[in-house]
Amino acid sequence: MLAAATAAVYLAIVTQDQAPLRAAAKDSAQQQAVLWQGDSLEIRGQKMDYLQVYDHRRERAGYIRASQVRSVSLKPADAPELLSVLRFLRDTPGAEALGISYAAAYLRAAPAATIDAEPFDALGAMAERLARRASSKLAKQGDTVVSAHLEVVANYGVAIKGYERDGRVQLCYDGDAFRRALALGANAQQQARAALGLTRQECIDPATAPALRASLDSWRADVLERVNMADLPAYLKNRVHARRAAVWSSIAFERARKNEAALAPASRAEQELAAVDKAELAEEDQSAYADAALRVGAVRWAADTAPALAGALLRVAASAGKQPGETCVSLFKDKEAQALASRCTFGLVWTASARANAQGSALALAVQPVDGWREMWLFQKLGGEWRIDVLPPANSDPELGYAEFAGWVPGAAKMLVAREAKVDGRFKRSFEVVKMESLEVERWADKPDSLSLFFRWQDAAWKRQTISLR
Repeated sequence: MLAAATAAVYLAIVTQDQAPLRAAAKDSAQQQAVLWQGDSLEIRGQKMDYLQVYDHRRERAGYIRASQVRSVSLKPADAPELLSVLRFLRDTPGAEALGISYAAAYLRAAPAATIDAEPFDALGAMAERLARRASSKLAKQGDTVVSAHLEVVANYGVAIKGYERDGRVQLCYDGDAFRRALALGANAQQQARAALGLTRQECIDPATAPALRASLDSWRADVLERVNMADLPAYLKNRVHARRAAVWSSIAFERARKNEAALAPASRAEQELAAVDKAELAEEDQSAYADAALRVGAVRWAADTAPALAGALLRVAASAGKQPGETCVSLFKDKEAQALASRCTFGLVWTASARANAQGSALALAVQPVDGWREMWLFQKLGGEWRIDVLPPANSDPELGYAEFAGWVPGAAKMLVAREAKVDGRFKRSFEVVKMESLEVERWADKPDSLSLFFRWQDAAWKRQTISLR
């Protein structure tokens, strides 16, 4: 995994960015190369306060000031000292490349029989943090230092891949060190960190075929299942529960798409989300929790297969469309055979979600085009004609979200809608009174109790089942 930089017993590890490698032992000598923290150099001698070194990565020899490097021994007896430095650097932001170089040195120095999960746990944590930092920095503007650190760690065999999402590049560590940590009998916390590092949703290749994606999600669920939750602190338990909820929601969606039983995975997703102790939820984990809640909320109808209320004047029926994977939804009045309106989709139609108003002039239906995004279809009769409108989770294109029926307002052409979405990395939850004819939001609030109409007429079944009131 980690490529050997040199075969020397002593190495010089560069500790400063933009350290010059010079042709002679003086500041005025020609600069041979620019070195970065984490670069490893073979020591071949010393002249005054300069070390004579050879850079195998660049295949250059030269001199570097001794104050800009740390000389390390690769003798087995000196391995504990390297491990001590590694422990110090593993949680130091900005020192990932330097820490990874010490991890490489330790793995070369330590006898194989003494190597356990700890160095790989540290290595994985630093590689993942560097990938996150690089994604953040490079998304805003080119960052020379981050780019150089990525090149340094690549020399040690640390693979960081890039995926394009919404016009931005997401960098992700491939997780090799985490796999090794799990194979070496990691303790509970190391297991949790490895499982979380290996199952990041944003690090799934967008080009992954659906069949491979289903297999990958099953593997992700298995990795998370193996974590020993009993010995974890509360904040780590929360992270694992939230990740499990997100993964099981994806599995539920994939199974439903194949017309397979999705009740069990959808119920598991809800249980994992409910297991998150919000009192112990760290501030930096709020986003991951909200992300998981959106995914679970989008697929929650897979866990609720109860039919619509008996005696409704309207009903819907789903049938196979003309094209493979297409589903057509038809609206019927009571037991009549003539369809009032029809529309086809390649999304999942949750027929159990159908809710008609008392007058038989409108019906709301949940339709889920993709994993993590659920729309609401509104069938309504206007001027003697039936119309089908689509209410998305947000007015802009959301990354995740759902829009769901929350109740009818008696005596008015209005309905209650709960919407939650993630747009441009930000989460928004709203409870709305919507004019049905125009789909205009008449009033909204971030809490249902803040709207008198919403508080009074919210549907009891919705209140009992929804994720938005978590």
